[in-house]
Amino acid sequence: MKLAAFVSDYRMTVDTLERLKPEKLGIILVGNGVYHATIKENGSASLLLNTAADFYALSEDLETRGLSSSSVDSKVKVVTYGDVVDLIFNDYDKTAWI
Repeated sequence: MKLAAFVSDYRMTVDTLERLKPEKLGIILVGNGVYHATIKENGSASLLLNTAADFYALSEDLETRGLSSSSVDSKVKVVTYGDVVDLIFNDYDKTAWI
């Protein structure tokens, strides 16, 4: 199964993600979840970014929070709403909201 998981909150726990075992995991950071793409804890990237997955951050939500795409971790691809639709329909079989 190819799973796209939307993360809309900034929590440092990855318990739920560790229990998921899809063949391909995409994490789409939306809302306050985009902070995972930019904020570092004690100089290290968010624990979420240590998960084996493809990462995407919604550009509109970055801009709403005053963040720029240049501040996004290199593991994360900045995408638009249209890109998210393409990901859901072309790259992933299922979606989940975490």
